[in-house]
Amino acid sequence: MELTHGLLHSTILQFIIDHGFAPHAAELAALLQTSEPEVIKALNALQDYHGVVLHPNSARISVIHPFSLAPTNFTVRTAERTYWGNCAWCSLGAAALLNRDVTITTVLGADRQQVQIHIRDGELVETGFYVHFPIPMTQAWDNVIYTCSTMLLFDGVQDVERWCQQHRIPQGDVQPMANVWNFAKIWYGNHLNPRWEKWTNQQALDIFQQFGLTHTVWQIAPSATRF
Repeated sequence: MELTHGLLHSTILQFIIDHGFAPHAAELAALLQTSEPEVIKALNALQDYHGVVLHPNSARISVIHPFSLAPTNFTVRTAERTYWGNCAWCSLGAAALLNRDVTITTVLGADRQQVQIHIRDGELVETGFYVHFPIPMTQAWDNVIYTCSTMLLFDGVQDVERWCQQHRIPQGDVQPMANVWNFAKIWYGNHLNPRWEKWTNQQALDIFQQFGLTHTVWQIAPSATRF
């Protein structure tokens, strides 16, 4: 069995969905019928591909989008398990991958009141919130943990403006959460496929365009480079 990025990526995600935590390298080796050194080599290659984030100097998984393996401002709960999403976008993506009723608990702007978002029978119940995307997509992987930590939920555009001034973070794009929910379903829709590959820049741009994401934050060079 060839240990491709897609096979490793989908295996990790399915394990997280099934158990609520990430597999160790030895567990992956058993699941994939290969050796632990081969899994560690493949994990590092997947990190170079921006398909996973490992703990420094370790083969332990820290992030595999849309899931965080450490506590965040976004808790994603089903009737069976609790997960962490990296950001508002990721949390909605996690809900899409889980494909069941979900309650997302977060704090608006990470410094205001706590709110809950419910997804029932595949439909977003609360539609009055907004997601702020302050970091340009061209810089997203410069510090992906920081990028995700700033993609937060807000009551509205004015709330974003006040928050940006308060925390000295440049304002980016502000999108209705309902649009981000539909966007996340498409963006993460292939993540459990063993043949998964990252979107190319051109494919990413096409998806951005599909959901009206035309702000400068979303501008990347159209190419076959993996996003």
